[in-house]
Amino acid sequence: MLKRLRHWREDRLIARLDLADQWESAVAPWPVAARYRGEARRRLKDTALRFVLRKQFVAGADFELDAPMRLLVATMAAVPVLELGLDWYRGWSSVVLYETPFVPAQEWEDEFGVVHQSDEALSGEAWPQGPVILSWHDVLEANGADGYNVVIHEMAHKLDMLDGDANGAPPLHRDMDPAAWKQSFSAAWDALEASAATETDDLPLDPYALTDSGEFFAVTSECFFEAPDRLATTWPDVYAQLRAFYRQDPRSETMA
Repeated sequence: MLKRLRHWREDRLIARLDLADQWESAVAPWPVAARYRGEARRRLKDTALRFVLRKQFVAGADFELDAPMRLLVATMAAVPVLELGLDWYRGWSSVVLYETPFVPAQEWEDEFGVVHQSDEALSGEAWPQGPVILSWHDVLEANGADGYNVVIHEMAHKLDMLDGDANGAPPLHRDMDPAAWKQSFSAAWDALEASAATETDDLPLDPYALTDSGEFFAVTSECFFEAPDRLATTWPDVYAQLRAFYRQDPRSETMA
C-alpha cells in the first residue's frame, strides 16, 4: 500500500517536472542505454525518473546542473538496480556532481594517530550512508567500449555497503552461493594480478581493481555493463556471478 502511494505521488511529480520528454535525448550519447528495448527500456526510463525524484542532486563548486545531466546520471545509476529495485539504494539521499575531478574534503588518521588529508583528485566517491560524488567530465567518458563507467562504479560500492563495508561481497540472493562467488572473484583477482605484474598494456580490467576487494567488485561491475563480451570471455565465472546478482545478461541480443 505504501509503495503504491509513493509511486502515485511520484507519477504526479514526474508529470509536473516534465522530465519524461527529455529522457530520450539525455541518454542518447550513452551506448549502453540503447541495449534496452521495449518493456525493459520503459522500465529503465521509469526507474531513472524515480531516481531523480528520490535523490537530491547537488552542484559541487558552483557547477551548473541541468535536467539532461541529472537524467543521464540517473539512468546510469538505474541500470544496476533495474531488476533489483530502487530500494537497493536505500540509506542515502544525495548525488554531488562536480564539473571535473575533485579533491575530497576528508581526513584520515594513521596507526600513529597522525591526521592526514588527501590531495588526490578523484573521479568519484561513495560514502557509507553519505552521498555519491561524481565528476561530470568522467561521467561523459562512459562509451560502452572500454568498460569504464564512474556512475556504475560508485553505485556498485553503494550496493556493496548495504551489509557493511565495501568488501566485494554485496548481499547475495538466496539462490546464490557465497563460496562460489568468493572462488570466482579470487581466481580472477589472481589472474589480473599475474597479468599486471608483466606490465602489459593489454589488461582485461583496469588494474585499479587490485586496490582491494571492494574496488575489484566495482570495476568488474563497470565492465559487466559497459563491455560484457570482454568480461565474459576473460572470466566467464565472474560474469555468471554478476549475471545472477544483477539479474541481467548484457550480452543478450535484446534486453526487452
